Amino acid sequence: MKRVLVKVPASTANLGPGFDTLGMALSLYSWIEMSPATVTSFRLHGEQMQGLPTDKSNLIYKVAQLVFKEAGVQMPELHIEMYSEIPLTRGLGSSASAIVGALVAANALIGSPLSEDKLFQIATSLEGHPDNVGASLFGGIVVSAWDGERADYVRLAPHPKLETLVAIPAFQLSTEKARHALPSQVSMADAVFNVGRSSLLVAALASGELGLIRHAMRDRLHQPYRAALIPGMTAILERAADNGALGAALSGAGPTLIAFVDADSPRKAELERFLLETLQQEGITAKTMWLEPSVSGPEVRIEETNADSINDGTTLMSRIKGEVMQ
Repeated sequence: MKRVLVKVPASTANLGPGFDTLGMALSLYSWIEMSPATVTSFRLHGEQMQGLPTDKSNLIYKVAQLVFKEAGVQMPELHIEMYSEIPLTRGLGSSASAIVGALVAANALIGSPLSEDKLFQIATSLEGHPDNVGASLFGGIVVSAWDGERADYVRLAPHPKLETLVAIPAFQLSTEKARHALPSQVSMADAVFNVGRSSLLVAALASGELGLIRHAMRDRLHQPYRAALIPGMTAILERAADNGALGAALSGAGPTLIAFVDADSPRKAELERFLLETLQQEGITAKTMWLEPSVSGPEVRIEETNADSINDGTTLMSRIKGEVMQ
């Protein structure tokens, strides 16, 4: 029997102006382990997994079956384990990492018949946009476009001095609710503004002109409309650069806020204090995390195993704690 363990990075999407097109992988991870079984079973570890289904309605199981169907393989019963550091519905790509992890694990379990591009197309279709899944699948910074049928992308290597600080509020915000806050139409002036800023941001990230990020991360398409859902957000976006950030944005659909920072900056403590105090003034408790860009996508480990080792009750967590895939 084969057992596949996949480690998948989290992601931040939009990066300000790049709505549904720009994403970056972050050094926060989820792990998915998958193996054939006689009866489908699940072990979900950690508080992030609480409340998720442990039957065949589970997203990981359903995505795996899509891979098997696409490859013409029958494998209806699986043993699945998952542990994640990525908070759910906080704007850090938890669903995208689950989709990518399931696709990669299922594909590896049957000998990887599907190409990386095919996995990207499936992931984009499932997620509805390519920014988060592209970042989790390819690592680094991903510039992407999707016309409803095909997704295309270019991957950029993050600047070695680029670091991020995320402020994660202690409340969830569903992507659906955040999208309902957006208008059905925008003005030509706002569309042109965002095309210019998004293009400038990509050029700045590609060329290493980090000083341009402050101006390039401005947005008129989604952040102003979502600001009411996240008290303190407007102040943070307007003043983060004055408190030590290269620039700041809403991470994905939120409520997490992300600041880009020069790793050599002497003002990191000041920036962290600014984020926490600004949210606290609005009555919002939050935690901060310093995260580097994740330069690579999923890490895959395949092992020959047996039913006894799969059912020993310690498989996934012992392997993670044992630094098998750190």
